[in-house]
Amino acid sequence: MKSTAHVDEIIHRNVFEVDLHGRLSREDFEQIVPDTEMLIARYGKIRLLVTMHDFEGWDAGAFWEEIKWEAKHFNDIERIAIVGDERWHKAMASFCKPFTTGQIRYFQLHQLDDAYSWVDESIAGEN
Repeated sequence: MKSTAHVDEIIHRNVFEVDLHGRLSREDFEQIVPDTEMLIARYGKIRLLVTMHDFEGWDAGAFWEEIKWEAKHFNDIERIAIVGDERWHKAMASFCKPFTTGQIRYFQLHQLDDAYSWVDESIAGEN
């Protein structure tokens, strides 16, 4: 069965931006992993900005792969900005907290500029 997901990636410095549409499959998730691994190898810690337009969630395989990825990279994420408009998108921010030491914040789609500013700003104590 062909995936209905559409995943767009943009990388700038240590920020990995991913825009999700449809339902994410294991194959879709595995397409994202090499770029995140490369950024972590290069910068040590990365930041994520995840936007969800008409995002329907994960299939079981993708959900499992994401949990394993987050466990492996528990200390490698500084910030995660989750941007969406569905009630469950906001719940994602709370769900992700136990899987990372990074800061997580939810933004609605109309706050996308605020999400970009937050994910890019310096964290207290950084040089």
